[in-house]
Amino acid sequence: MSRIPITRSGERKLREELQKLKNDARPRITLAIAEARAHGDLSENAEYHAAREQQGFIERRIAEIETKLAQALIIDVATLNALGKVVFGATVEIVNVVTEEVVTYQIVGEDEADIKTGLISVGSPIARALIGRETGDTALVQAPSGPVEYEILDVRYEASACE
Repeated sequence: MSRIPITRSGERKLREELQKLKNDARPRITLAIAEARAHGDLSENAEYHAAREQQGFIERRIAEIETKLAQALIIDVATLNALGKVVFGATVEIVNVVTEEVVTYQIVGEDEADIKTGLISVGSPIARALIGRETGDTALVQAPSGPVEYEILDVRYEASACE
């Protein structure tokens, strides 16, 4: 079984979701199924079928999260010291060499990625191009619109800004 990297923040979010599913959603859907059964004939009971479908979704999501947590390699970003190199969990400030647009990203696991909040997947083209480089280096990213060159302005090892 291969271990999948995830930040401490990502692990916490998965555990919170798992807790909500088990303690809130699961009991609520069990009650909805019981109420729908009380209405009689199940073969034509749309409420019952919808509740059962929702129950299946919840149970699949619980199993998926439990599997992810069991396979997780939790990286505590605050304790990283990669000597200025871009690694999993690092926060990287980069500038597009042509447009001079400056952006900041944190490199996280695939399940944590959220471009709107500056979290990019370790498997994304930008992250793959940046890994192993350090401040002052340039990286060529193969974007759908063609190659884009970025210069690394700063590399930090800090917990996610969206925690």
